[in-house]
Amino acid sequence: MYSFKNFKRKTYKSRPFIVPRMVLESLINPITAEKKPWDMFLIGFVYSTISIFLSLWIFQQYASLVMVFLTVIACVPLMYSTIKYEEQKDMELSTEPALLKEHSRALTFFMFLFFGVTLAYTLWYVVLPSTVVNSLFSVQTKTILSINNQVTGGSYNHLAILFRIFLNNLKVLIFCILFAFIYGVGAIFILVWNASVIGAAIGNFIRSNLAVYAAAGGLMKGAGYLQIVSLGILRYSIHGLPEILAYFTAGLAGGIISIAVIRHHFNSPKFERVILDSSDLIIIAVIMLVVAALMEVYVTPILI
Repeated sequence: MYSFKNFKRKTYKSRPFIVPRMVLESLINPITAEKKPWDMFLIGFVYSTISIFLSLWIFQQYASLVMVFLTVIACVPLMYSTIKYEEQKDMELSTEPALLKEHSRALTFFMFLFFGVTLAYTLWYVVLPSTVVNSLFSVQTKTILSINNQVTGGSYNHLAILFRIFLNNLKVLIFCILFAFIYGVGAIFILVWNASVIGAAIGNFIRSNLAVYAAAGGLMKGAGYLQIVSLGILRYSIHGLPEILAYFTAGLAGGIISIAVIRHHFNSPKFERVILDSSDLIIIAVIMLVVAALMEVYVTPILI
């Protein structure tokens, strides 16, 4: 019987992927990330924190976009290596359940990476001076206001809001697939951008409520801090988790096809397996988007 352990040894270790090497990227590789996905949380936090302070130091006027691009640049080598690794699994494994199980490992550490990036943006939004925050998250703040206006639009019809949210998320999903297919790892830009927007939204919620809490004379109660932070995270994580996982899944699907074409595997009989595997990933991603939209409309308002 075919052993995937043997696959790892003979494909990744004996034929290392040729990717740009840099200090941060040297900290971890796809195999290590799959074994210790929680390490990606710290790495995502470090990537984003360094990007924030570099953007403030060098490109302060354009920091809200530059910090996103610097974070993306730090993530690209690992993303590229991982997508090549996942595409090679399509060439070696023969059953779809086994492929989906293996892909789930990559998706797990991608999610931890996303959590680390989001936490960094949230933390620095809360602790930095307001003048710095206004400059650092100016574009993200405008995006949040625009999204809120589009989603609500003065309508109280739950089905109308559900349909609007789903279509907006589906558009982002399609962009993830296209960016991943055209640029290989292009989806990471959309995901880091979303992390910056979500981090700004959570940070704004926490910062605003802490100000109200302090004005009410309850700032000394530690439980108040915990409650506000918990509500801020819960407000966006309930529907955000399946939504972001859907984007990662779609980005992985587009990236796998892109790598297969680059490596000329479309001439191989196994290319049909690549298409089938990517199609399954896209279908799963769309289902997760439906679940996320339902939770955002019907569950989140009840709990928050």
